[in-house]
Amino acid sequence: MRVGRAHSGGMDERPLVVVHPPSPTGGRQVTVNAAPLGTAYGPGDVADFLSRAGIDPDPVWFEDPTAIDWRGGGPDVWAA
Repeated sequence: MRVGRAHSGGMDERPLVVVHPPSPTGGRQVTVNAAPLGTAYGPGDVADFLSRAGIDPDPVWFEDPTAIDWRGGGPDVWAA
């Protein structure tokens, strides 16, 4: 479930994690390499999904824009 992500130092073996924009009905879809993991209602849900997918949900990732693609707002945005 890992893909290479290009950066200035070469290829990175982290998976492509996307937290999609908040839904009008609440929550944000989370995908890894385009595979849906579920709807998160807070950072704890994202960490749970990553852990269940076999990815270490290191808290540093949440602030690293190269680790998680936060669309429609960062880790502090959960309402539309």
